[in-house]
Amino acid sequence: MLFVVGVILGASAVWMLYLSSRREIVRIDEEKQLLHQEKQIVVEFMHNLVEAIGAGIARGELFQRIVHAAILSTGALSACVFERTEDDRLKGVAVEGLFPPQRPLPEKTRQKISTRAKFIEQVLKSEVFDLGEGLIGSVARSGKAVLIEDATHDPRVVQHEDSSLTVRSIIVAPIMFRETVLGVLAVANPADGLSFNETDFSLVHSLAEQAAMAIHNSDLMSVQIEKNKLDFDLNMASSIQGMLLPRRLPNDGKLDIHAFYRPAQKVGGDLYDIIPIDEHRVCFAIADVSGKGMPAALLMAICQTNLRHFVKSKNSPADILKAVNSAMSGEMRQEMFITLLCAVIDTEHDQLTFARAGHELLLHMSKDEALGEYRTVPVGADGMAVGMVPPEVFDHIIADKTIPFKKDDIIVVYTDGVTEASDEQGVEFSENRLRDLITRLRDRDARELNESIVSSVERFSGQNQFADDLTLITVKHV
Repeated sequence: MLFVVGVILGASAVWMLYLSSRREIVRIDEEKQLLHQEKQIVVEFMHNLVEAIGAGIARGELFQRIVHAAILSTGALSACVFERTEDDRLKGVAVEGLFPPQRPLPEKTRQKISTRAKFIEQVLKSEVFDLGEGLIGSVARSGKAVLIEDATHDPRVVQHEDSSLTVRSIIVAPIMFRETVLGVLAVANPADGLSFNETDFSLVHSLAEQAAMAIHNSDLMSVQIEKNKLDFDLNMASSIQGMLLPRRLPNDGKLDIHAFYRPAQKVGGDLYDIIPIDEHRVCFAIADVSGKGMPAALLMAICQTNLRHFVKSKNSPADILKAVNSAMSGEMRQEMFITLLCAVIDTEHDQLTFARAGHELLLHMSKDEALGEYRTVPVGADGMAVGMVPPEVFDHIIADKTIPFKKDDIIVVYTDGVTEASDEQGVEFSENRLRDLITRLRDRDARELNESIVSSVERFSGQNQFADDLTLITVKHV
């Protein structure tokens, strides 16, 4: 009898063990299915966001897709995304459903709310939290997600008199990329009336992680789009600027002229122009605007347009510069100005007349008959930069200067990118080095002389890229 009882008890124990094992197997299978479902939801979520980013959707639409995915995947009645602002606050930027405010509403605000649409709009405008403030701010500061299964009596959750705003259960997860919190995702109240569970919590946490990656990639995409647009604009500006430079230089057999121009950036703030006036006269100008980039390039284009216009109608370089200054005084910002040198060579009378609006001194290489040797000397003329003073002051100061320009003489004008190019110790190339070089290489033609100057500056500074634009005009009387 005892033996029979023992057999029955043993069989019962085996059966119970079998049932327990089956339940465990079923539980594991269910967990696997839930994990698989979560994985599918997250993969589909990321796929949709990647497609959206590739299509170039706005940032607001991206946030809206995140809250929509959170509601679909958890069965929540509402969800909201709070974005971290530049001043380290959290602002509601996207909501779906009637997401309960996370701070008490003033009485007058409650009275103004007449429709749910207005309420949602008010939420978006008013829900701003400091880091550490309330449930949203504390999750953002800690970087740790929170699941509150029963929120009805939790002190961290703000409750409202309106039953439609009651928070029964809530999940709040940080949207965090590489230790940086970009925002917070919150979902409230499952539609089935139950509480969120660990599976929901895991899913929302995963969605928040993937959302962070999507937001980061969207930011990178926006930066790249802006960079591409800027590159396009700069390339276009560079092309236009290149078109403004003279394509052909005068070649009448009396003057050997060569110009060299290299901007430090894609667009530069230097200008040169060479404009034939008549059979015996040619005008050339060189300029340097304060600043760099697009503003400088645009100002230079305006300056060149005015310069070409007034060369045809004015009698002297000083008159040209007066007219340019008068025309541009109203178009220039207060902190901007242009140094400009304008010269006219008259081959019939073998002379050069120039006016200098604050630009680098003109360098004149000629033979000193008294000493019997060649020298390069700086030649100046009175004047101030264009745009620096009003016309009544500018016109009073600017003046023409005329010097002989005979056979074998050389004129070199340049911008400060030549003489201020420095070596590793900060020593500048300097005007003296430039003058010595011109005198020593006086037998070379204008192109060879310019190429030698540029090569010498590069060797001196130890680089072929410079911090400033580099422009040269060399004119040799042949």
